Amino acid sequence: MVVGGTALMTKGSDRSAADDPALSQSAPQFAGAPPPAAFNLTHYAIGCTAAATPDRIALEVAATPDGDIAERLTFRELERSALKIGAALLSLGLEPGDRLLIKLPNTSTYALTFFGAIAVGLIPIPASDQLTASEVTFLLDDSGARAIVGAATEAASVTTDHDILHVTADDLATAAAKAAPASYAATTANTPAYLIYTSGTTSKPKGVLHAHRAAWGRRPMYHGWYGLEPDDRVLHAGAFNWTYTLGTGLTDPWANGATALVYTGPKEPDVWPRLLNRLSATLFAAVPGLYRQMIKYAPNAVADLETLRHGLMAGEAPPPDLIPSWSQLTGRPIYEALGMSEISTYISTGPKTASRTACAGRPQPGRSVAILSADAESDTPLQRGEEGLLAVHRSDPGLMLGYWQRPDEEAQVFRGDWFVGGDLARMDHDGYVTHCGRANDVIKALGYRISPLEVEAALLGHPAIAEVACAELHVRDGVTILGAFYVCRPDAAQPTPSELDRFAETCLATYKRPRHWQAIDTLPRTANGKLQRARLKLVAAPGLQG
Repeated sequence: MVVGGTALMTKGSDRSAADDPALSQSAPQFAGAPPPAAFNLTHYAIGCTAAATPDRIALEVAATPDGDIAERLTFRELERSALKIGAALLSLGLEPGDRLLIKLPNTSTYALTFFGAIAVGLIPIPASDQLTASEVTFLLDDSGARAIVGAATEAASVTTDHDILHVTADDLATAAAKAAPASYAATTANTPAYLIYTSGTTSKPKGVLHAHRAAWGRRPMYHGWYGLEPDDRVLHAGAFNWTYTLGTGLTDPWANGATALVYTGPKEPDVWPRLLNRLSATLFAAVPGLYRQMIKYAPNAVADLETLRHGLMAGEAPPPDLIPSWSQLTGRPIYEALGMSEISTYISTGPKTASRTACAGRPQPGRSVAILSADAESDTPLQRGEEGLLAVHRSDPGLMLGYWQRPDEEAQVFRGDWFVGGDLARMDHDGYVTHCGRANDVIKALGYRISPLEVEAALLGHPAIAEVACAELHVRDGVTILGAFYVCRPDAAQPTPSELDRFAETCLATYKRPRHWQAIDTLPRTANGKLQRARLKLVAAPGLQG
């Protein structure tokens, strides 16, 4: 059961394999145009538009809830700024191929550092500024990074196995002011471009290495999800350490000559409707939880959106009533997308693909997607309607180069020519995909994808905890949190939740910390000793078992 995205370019939803060969196994590979052999991600996303329309507005940064513009850059200015930062990084002693960790607040400096590094052949590692010293140390050691761009305090708090160049935003700005704009590095489509760490099925995050062609691989989203046009103004609510934000909020608007809007002020739910109007945003991208908060806490403002054409949503599965509620309140649609760090989004609804209840959408134009058996190691696609593992063909230019220094894990996600990411799904005869959950234990909590094994490994450092297991707890419709269930050591005093909170603050980023603590006598296990994580919800405190 293979779907090539060519079918999505038609308006009808009742096409069959007999009507369109792209819906049959006769078109198993990526059907879009391949990327040029010589290819630089930053030149594609910024440089091409700067050459064609240099005075067009590329970026506006709002610093207040009223949408006051603190910074505005044309494409000419954007390109020049990125290339000057690239030159500054090289002047500090970095060389093409070196990795550098970016741990900055969500400002334009973050974005310019990311694209400037890629422009000159460096490999940035976007990270959250919420990470603790131990988490940063792991990323630096695992990646072999040569430098970190972050706060001055990082130099004192981070100790690594190798020498690290510590660069502050002020250091970088000073060096960039003195530098002439760099030239674009002579990279190819398959040259490594950036390394993103994601929670996985192991106790530590794993690095997903993407090539410069990753930007080209996003082209199916332009009309398969966004309906993106040069006159669009795109506001994204996420942080820059997320590929959803770097791609949907920056790379794709710029590659199409559109304006990216960035907000750096306080992020209360009622801020976003006001910003959408004040900034004349035409597209808005966020996680389902934020849309739900806007409906709940700012219904009157949401009902009075002036310029928004439609919303974009990814990051987790939305509750069934979210899209209808939003559409009824605003008169505008939300288009959902399904993806992962290894390829970004590849299944979606959009202006040419109508939403269907409980469906994530259809494969985007050019994508080749299949459902493979979840039980057998076969690479033969299943029949329509059968549930299995969602897979995408390895010829897709958006697919990762591989996992950083994880050959065993990398081997596990490929079956012949198919990449299998662990999502369970089924596909109907019209090509619509229903997401049926994850085949592994990765948890979605408060919009974040979290490895319970990583959290558990950190919490076992508490002297009173003998065993611990984490689970996703549903506290109300559309809202899930991370719960930690622990067994105390016989000789230890029972820690209070506040004590455990303080301990978690020392070793876990804010979004990885449990929101519910519960002591239990024993962890639920099978006869063979395997943890039964699903049973933890049954022993949760009343109101938290979902």
